[in-house]
Amino acid sequence: MSSSFDYFVVFAEMRTGSNFLETNLNAFDGLACHGEAFNPHFIGYPNSTDILGVTRSMREADPARLIQKIKADPGALGGFRYFHDHDPRVLDLMLEDPRCAKIILTRNPLDSYVSWKIAKETGQWKLTDVKRRKDAKARFDAAEFAAHVGALQDFQITLLNRLQALGQTAFYVAYEDLQSVEVMNGLARWLGALHQLEALDGSLKRQNPAPVLAKVANSEEMQEALAGMDRFNLTRTPNFEPRRGPAVPGYVAGVVTPLLYLPLKGGPEAEVVQWMAGLDRVAPEGLIQGMNQKQLRQWKRGNKGFRSFTVLRHPAARAHAVFCRRILNAGEGSYRQIRNTLRRQFGLPVPEEGPGADYSRAQHREAFTGFLEFVRASLAGQTSVRLDAEWATQSQALAGFAELGTPDLLVREAEMGEDLPALACKLGRMQPEAVPSSPPDVPFELTDIYDAELEALIASVYQRDYLAFGFGPWQG
Repeated sequence: MSSSFDYFVVFAEMRTGSNFLETNLNAFDGLACHGEAFNPHFIGYPNSTDILGVTRSMREADPARLIQKIKADPGALGGFRYFHDHDPRVLDLMLEDPRCAKIILTRNPLDSYVSWKIAKETGQWKLTDVKRRKDAKARFDAAEFAAHVGALQDFQITLLNRLQALGQTAFYVAYEDLQSVEVMNGLARWLGALHQLEALDGSLKRQNPAPVLAKVANSEEMQEALAGMDRFNLTRTPNFEPRRGPAVPGYVAGVVTPLLYLPLKGGPEAEVVQWMAGLDRVAPEGLIQGMNQKQLRQWKRGNKGFRSFTVLRHPAARAHAVFCRRILNAGEGSYRQIRNTLRRQFGLPVPEEGPGADYSRAQHREAFTGFLEFVRASLAGQTSVRLDAEWATQSQALAGFAELGTPDLLVREAEMGEDLPALACKLGRMQPEAVPSSPPDVPFELTDIYDAELEALIASVYQRDYLAFGFGPWQG
């Protein structure tokens, strides 16, 4: 046997046909599948005590040891079945090893759910003799099924994304493919087996061959529940934004007050930093900034009981402030290169040297509307101009924070005058200063151009943030 792999894993779930797949893999010379090797409740099979001499207690102490034992077996290319709730300590070991062959077995989640419910009811998890088949009907539970589908989909997405990022691919097998000797032979060739099967193993029988509606006691209730499920994710807001890291250098920490600010770009950053500096009686530059991850961990260890927060700004106010400061403005603080590209390639009607005395309110509204259309394209990954953090969604930035810990307080800008002083009081600063107000946008404020049509445009561009945080129309 000649193989490009050292061992293999079958990613599957309960009631997906993994027993049948394992039986047929073991029918090939040179292949050996060792059951559910990392099931937390047993090793290999319910009544087994070890796999190749590695006991359950040995596996618990050092899970990598079992993988090494399977790889070192001179008799066959070994492998095992792995479900989403098996020992998570070995998942990275398998995924990051290109010499681990990944087989991904899938089945219609409704079929697997109903099969699982029937097996629980009858206690019959395998069938080798049709005469001994136990019959029962499943009772569909909508909440339980939703959780079942969610767990399966989350794990499948994890596998897909990780393998993509690692530049690897897997051999996909659907439940229906298990009855094809051609597919089984193809899988064996992919693993490196030279032997081919003339026919599939016949020892295992399908336990519940009837249509799914006939196997459910409350089929009408099931159909009603499934009708309400968004099978094709029609209501999902597409997200083409690149994933963002935690951006630790932008964090701001107190030198005395154990307070950590995780700024959302495009928000009232300068005002919040000024307020934090007032708590510690230092200048804004006297606060701790520009940390790396190691320094952040050290600060956290040295400030037990610290609190972290961020400030959300309404998408309308945020987009307008960014437009005025970074795009309309041609002087200090302007994104001059992006500004010039937007003028040339996107026809954005902003004056070359910045707004002058003749720059009108109508021009401002037209230019801001054009900027919003650019942002829509930017968020959808449809432009070569970088997706800057100042107009990226706040929900994506928060997802990036999660890598090192999400802020434990999410403050809305309109409420920070109350919420931030209250937070300071909890940390022993009983007379905090008022939070400074953000300066007005120039040359026009959003109130000068805002109407229902503009609100509808902003809500469509920043739909993810409106949905994530429950924003309504901007109130001014």
